[in-house]
Amino acid sequence: MKLFQVILVAFVCCLSCNENNADNTANNSGEPVEQEKQSFFPVTDFIKGQLQDIRKDGINPLKFTTANGKTDSAWLKIEDFEKEIGPFLSPVIDSTNLTSLFTEKRFLDQTINAFTFTYDPVKQIPDSFAFQRWDVYVDPQKNTVNRIFLIKKLAAGKKQLLTWVPGVNCKIVTVYDDGKGKSGIEKDVTIKWDF
Repeated sequence: MKLFQVILVAFVCCLSCNENNADNTANNSGEPVEQEKQSFFPVTDFIKGQLQDIRKDGINPLKFTTANGKTDSAWLKIEDFEKEIGPFLSPVIDSTNLTSLFTEKRFLDQTINAFTFTYDPVKQIPDSFAFQRWDVYVDPQKNTVNRIFLIKKLAAGKKQLLTWVPGVNCKIVTVYDDGKGKSGIEKDVTIKWDF
């Protein structure tokens, strides 16, 4: 966990020291300015680190599943928890493979008191790539991640939304849209590991 905090602090410091130059514009002398290489927050590695911390601490998470108006709960083995999160670990979210498909926008959102890193597509995403967008929220005083939010496309007009609150819980909501005006929540899964 401490390693990820160090990585996060370095990431935030690096981003705050550099102004994001989104296009090749001219500087005061009229010469082209080289475009800054984007540096995405390593979402996949961060979540894997959280899973490793949970495994190391020997915690069995508690899963609440709501579907068709009914809620069930069950304790999860760590292996089962990793299977639940597995769909959000692939493809890997980092700078090396996504800069051609996504762009990062960053700003200090004073309404929620967090640095917000938003990743949106810059062009049509290939059908083989399931992530549609994601956000990372960082506490500006503590330099720690408050929350990660991902949207992943599934088949047949369905999407999964993951909200990850580090050290506390995660929520996976499966939503549907039949394209004929009918949409809603198919399943809501909350997994807690901070009791």
